[in-house]
Amino acid sequence: MILSRYERMIARRYLLPGRGERFIVLVAGFSLGAVMLGVAALVIVMSVMNGFRAELFDKIVGLNGHAVVQGIGGRLTDWRDVVREAEATPGVTSAVPLVEQPLMSTYNGRVEAVLVRGMRVEDLRSNQTIGNKVITGTISSLTPGSNRVALGSRLAESLGATVGSEITLINPAGQTTPFGTVPRYVNYTVAAVFEIGVYDFDKAYVIMPMEDAQTLLLLGDAVGMIELEAVDADKVGQILAPLAEKVSRFAVVSDWRQMNAQLFEALAVERVAMFVVLCIIILVAAFNIASSLIMLVRAKTRDIAILRTMGATRGAMMRIFMTVGVTIGALGIIAGLILGALFLFYRQAVVNFVQFVTGQELWDPSIRYLTELPSKPDPVEIVAIVLITALMTLLATVYPAYKAASTDPVQVLRYE
Repeated sequence: MILSRYERMIARRYLLPGRGERFIVLVAGFSLGAVMLGVAALVIVMSVMNGFRAELFDKIVGLNGHAVVQGIGGRLTDWRDVVREAEATPGVTSAVPLVEQPLMSTYNGRVEAVLVRGMRVEDLRSNQTIGNKVITGTISSLTPGSNRVALGSRLAESLGATVGSEITLINPAGQTTPFGTVPRYVNYTVAAVFEIGVYDFDKAYVIMPMEDAQTLLLLGDAVGMIELEAVDADKVGQILAPLAEKVSRFAVVSDWRQMNAQLFEALAVERVAMFVVLCIIILVAAFNIASSLIMLVRAKTRDIAILRTMGATRGAMMRIFMTVGVTIGALGIIAGLILGALFLFYRQAVVNFVQFVTGQELWDPSIRYLTELPSKPDPVEIVAIVLITALMTLLATVYPAYKAASTDPVQVLRYE
């Protein structure tokens, strides 16, 4: 929108009305604040939801891979052949055999349900999701036959166990005797405590060498599944289709979408719903801009009539008042982006402060899955937020500007 010199001067004058028109300034300030809060709310909520999905995806995939090959009946006896087939499949970057079984654990009279995971030592040490999240102890001391394990932090807290504690794992499917099945009790020393950051994992996982897990579960040389990673998580179904056909007689291939379908679908629906709801805040801000411009037009009716008699065109009046409204919207957008960026940078401090003031736990890991509030701003979404806000602001200025341009100077100045 190109303005002439006098149009810019008048628009600047109307943005800062005189001493007797402070009420108009106040209404315009509220309009600017509403735009600022709407933009900030959209940026903050969408960034947090993107961060939540990304963190959850990274940590779930870090432990469970992009897909798993699971033996029918819970066992893969020829797992080495399947690993070779998987590694030879184009697009597959890794194939890791695993033993995983829910069991019970006990320590000092406390009993907790656990998920025992057995991994080859080389795979365990190269797994960044676990290796980089060790709080105490060391993963390197987990060797076959050492009877050493690593616990999730929440599980260790529930049991009251620390590094060096000796916990007992109970396998109900123990040896068969003439008197029935006798549960298998095996003692293990806690060698490390880790915190992945996903509550369900930290609450349940017991990590040990694969050979020890096979002995505990009486599996012999069999494993429970093979964890796979591919070059593209979004195309993992296409990549693994040939492998799924080859192993269909004795195993099933499930990718991350199938294993966590309800969770990620719920996140996607909630994300769209929050975006639509928060856009309503910006729509309300646009109505505020329209109302403040209508008040300004009413207050400046005589000035508009004089300008028209001096040769100002209807188009000039339209441009002047649209510029006033768009400027308020633009300032609100900039302020909203700054406010959103500051909140995201200090998000955890803000959460901690509110929790301290209210005495309520706002971010319960047992409900939110993650231990900290995540954030991942998406530049494309931020640009979309700015464009949507700018469009709503522009549309809000059309009617007041049209009313200003439609002012009849003869009617206004007849009795002057």
